[in-house]
Amino acid sequence: MKKLLILVLIVWACQGPEVAPPAPVYPIPSERQLAWHELEYYGFVHFNMNTFSDMEWGMGDEDPADFNPTALDTRQWAKVAKEAGMKGIIITAKHHDGFCLWPSAFTEHSVKNSPWKDGKGDLIQELREACDEFGLKMGIYYSPWDRNHADYGTPEYITYMRNQLKELLTNYGEIFEVWFDGANGGTGYYGGANENRYVDKLTYYDWPNTYALVRELQPGAVMFSDGGPDVRWVGNEDGYAYETTWSNLMRDSVYAGMPEYPEKYAAGQENGTHWVPAEADVSIRPGWYYHEYEDHKVKTLPQLLDIYYNSIGRNAALLINFPVDRRGLIHEKDVEQILKLSTKIQEDFAVDLAQKAKLSASNERGRGFEVKQVLHKDKNKYWAAEDGVIHNEILIQFPKKQSINRFMAQEHIALGQRVKGFTLEVKTADGWELIHRGTTIGAKRILRFEDVATDALRFTITDAKASPTLSRIGVYRAPALLIEPILKRDKSGAVTLNVPGSNVDIYYTLDGSDPGINSPKYQGPFMLDQAVQIRAVSHDPATGQLSEILVQDLDKPKAKWKVIHTDANAEKAIDEDPNTFWQSNGNELTVDLAEVMTLYGFTYLPPQNRFMRGVINRYAFQSSLDGRTWTDRALGEFSNIYNNPIEQTIKFNGVEARYIRLKALGTTDGQRASFAEIGVITRDN
Repeated sequence: MKKLLILVLIVWACQGPEVAPPAPVYPIPSERQLAWHELEYYGFVHFNMNTFSDMEWGMGDEDPADFNPTALDTRQWAKVAKEAGMKGIIITAKHHDGFCLWPSAFTEHSVKNSPWKDGKGDLIQELREACDEFGLKMGIYYSPWDRNHADYGTPEYITYMRNQLKELLTNYGEIFEVWFDGANGGTGYYGGANENRYVDKLTYYDWPNTYALVRELQPGAVMFSDGGPDVRWVGNEDGYAYETTWSNLMRDSVYAGMPEYPEKYAAGQENGTHWVPAEADVSIRPGWYYHEYEDHKVKTLPQLLDIYYNSIGRNAALLINFPVDRRGLIHEKDVEQILKLSTKIQEDFAVDLAQKAKLSASNERGRGFEVKQVLHKDKNKYWAAEDGVIHNEILIQFPKKQSINRFMAQEHIALGQRVKGFTLEVKTADGWELIHRGTTIGAKRILRFEDVATDALRFTITDAKASPTLSRIGVYRAPALLIEPILKRDKSGAVTLNVPGSNVDIYYTLDGSDPGINSPKYQGPFMLDQAVQIRAVSHDPATGQLSEILVQDLDKPKAKWKVIHTDANAEKAIDEDPNTFWQSNGNELTVDLAEVMTLYGFTYLPPQNRFMRGVINRYAFQSSLDGRTWTDRALGEFSNIYNNPIEQTIKFNGVEARYIRLKALGTTDGQRASFAEIGVITRDN
């Protein structure tokens, strides 16, 4: 026994004395923020009055009697989220139209006056019970804007808002996140006033006292808005974070709805004063609410996988939205796609090849901070360098050559985000070859690259705010994924199908059936001069694998269309190229369709460049048979178009027309209207 004790003491002595951990590099996350970081991936549910009015942003004048789901099942929502690997669900308790999914004592505009469950239902309570059953966290989305309430814009409304927050945050158990939307003020019903109301977004809501109320009622909840205070918006609705994403933010310079926020603050700042990490929100369909015409526009597996790697893989959390349908269910196609993503993520990270590798570091802080700590799943174990040692190399040597295509690294963020620059190299017969040169790491960074066979990797931290820390390193080989074809059609109607970088065959159909290897094979560009739905699939003849199916609606080509304007650049609005646009000098676009058509609607695509200008948000669409006498066919708004600049589809009853005109009644920035593309709908479906 004495010999064993002596041996233990000798081993302990050889390891060296205990070393103090690195000093924090401020700002650092709070305990509630650290708990939020652990969630990483959770679901959004947009289900409200808009589901039944077929809108994105309701005006507030909707009748509660219209809210009547036929088979609402929050257990189905929770089951889908759990099977998808999500850790929680955030529900739109009240959207901009003011309709409440719980029987609020402070308004009649709620489920208590709907036919659903004879006015005795409480959707928030049902979701609470479903989340508890499936082991999920629950969060609350609450829109500060209310287009229904007569007092919006006055101090009385703030009392109303806080009374409702008290209901939501005291009656439904533990809430992990309170989500405040940045959309505030504009046209609305406002108790029958039907007018424009704008507020000072910085001061109107008295955010310090509103935040204090949330802290009092739900001390463990993080609060989300453009600038936090706990979690910030990633600055887009594509679900993508940035190549350089800091969790640090100049928080006191930001407020909800700030116009310059996406360009100046969304990526965070190296010298940010507060820890306000990014949350990437995105819908599984083009819109946030359910629209039947988007049933074939659910995001494909490759699209969802790109979102995963560009959000969670870039130091952000991922919030994927389900637009629950009018039955009150997550649609079957949405379920199918999100479960495909779950399966693929599990496949991509099934085996961590680093676990059987030999790791060495150019510098180690001492006992308890060795490089081997990065192989532990314990978040409290981490590698750290000595104070002042910024440049560090970590060598990963495999027992034999491995085929790899993924690399993952995580900082020990409890002590702050530090890394400013890194490289990843692979050992080849000719020496070290650079795979990636990057900047930030943060909570998690995942690199994707082409398959490479090697027996060693070198990960080098080239720059940092202080001596770096790493809590985890992983190396993987993800199975290849065959992507669906990419379709382009030019103005003449010529269709091109392509799968970049792949030696595959493409098959397609035009009759609505799903394509397979017995369908027509794509041989080269072909003409489609009628409105039709095309479906196409990629096929790898070497493996027999089929991709997901591309489904795209094409209308009549624009070969003979003419924009009636003296500016030749106006033709960019009908050139079938989404990357070009025309900014008008008269806030309207008039087109000669060259023939009389029966129209059932129109489409508008805003500019797709990063710094969009002149995006139309209120419109009038007119038609004419002779180009002189015009009739209004649709008036309205393109809700949320600035944050979600997708193609807008507006439908109406069939009308004969040769000329069309889209007039901008308002733009998101007050500049002259811009048009990337305008189209018509000639199929009544």
